[in-house]
Amino acid sequence: MKRTKPGIIILLVVFPVALAILSLFIGQYHASPGDIIGMLISKIMPGLHHGYSPILETAILQVRLPRILLAMLVGMSLSISGASYQGLFRNPLVSSHILGVASGASFGAALGIMLSASPLLIQMMAFIGGIVAVGIALLINHFNRAASTLTLVLGGMIIGAFFSSLVSLITYTANPNTKLPAIVFWLMGSLASSSTQDLAFAIPPMLVGILVLLLIRWRINALSMGEEEAKALGVNTNTLRITIVVCCTLVTSAAVCVSGVIGWIGLVIPHFGRMLVGPDHKILLPACLSIGACYLLLIDNIARTATTSEIPLGILTGIIGAPIFAYLLTKGTRW
Repeated sequence: MKRTKPGIIILLVVFPVALAILSLFIGQYHASPGDIIGMLISKIMPGLHHGYSPILETAILQVRLPRILLAMLVGMSLSISGASYQGLFRNPLVSSHILGVASGASFGAALGIMLSASPLLIQMMAFIGGIVAVGIALLINHFNRAASTLTLVLGGMIIGAFFSSLVSLITYTANPNTKLPAIVFWLMGSLASSSTQDLAFAIPPMLVGILVLLLIRWRINALSMGEEEAKALGVNTNTLRITIVVCCTLVTSAAVCVSGVIGWIGLVIPHFGRMLVGPDHKILLPACLSIGACYLLLIDNIARTATTSEIPLGILTGIIGAPIFAYLLTKGTRW
């Protein structure tokens, strides 16, 4: 196992915090750093009075801060899910969307938009859609006599294709003037409408799934060596496999339902983690949390400041992620 340098560990801890603080000063609403710092200090220490406009408080605390936190949480969720799946399936080309969760969530959201549901109900339908899609994939694997990780992946591909077809059907029949633009924009991924309500909805499943994955990360090491080796070490592989899938489904569904479909993070970030800290999941999963949070926050900062109209996150992650992954392949990186 690759030994992690203390400097890298310190960087992985400090950089996300520093980037989150810096992101508070970045955005379309222009305010001096002194005013923002003074407003934050007055909120932390009410006894210290600092004159600032209510608009500044709304822009920073109710718009910018929830968006920063949500971007970091979504990046963390997709990254740790991708790393866990790559360990489970022993395949570096696996991503967090491998079992059809994104397609199921997309169908739920598209259906909610078609029915003119409220934003909260759309999120709930997307969350449930992602869970249902993976649940069906698990059922297909369960009723297969030769149940294995391969049949689980194939089941996920089948369900993903099925729900993708349903999404295409909805977009084909949607009103091109009202419903269709909303569906297409959601499918591209964005955090433009982030709010404290989104945080409250997404945090519980994200934290539960991430915490469980961190607690069992040493078992993922055993499973990544092969099923027979894992059983020899006393690991219940069937239970562990289901636990990983359930936790990854929770965090990915929660991420997709509040941000839309954002690709490449669950595929690329685990490789960066291995380059920095090695393949040991005991340190790889925490590293992926840090790198994923920083990566998506940087992408979101670009999306909301590069142009007057926001660029969908799915476009940027694809434009940036695909060349990076191609570079890693051409370098012959050992996974």
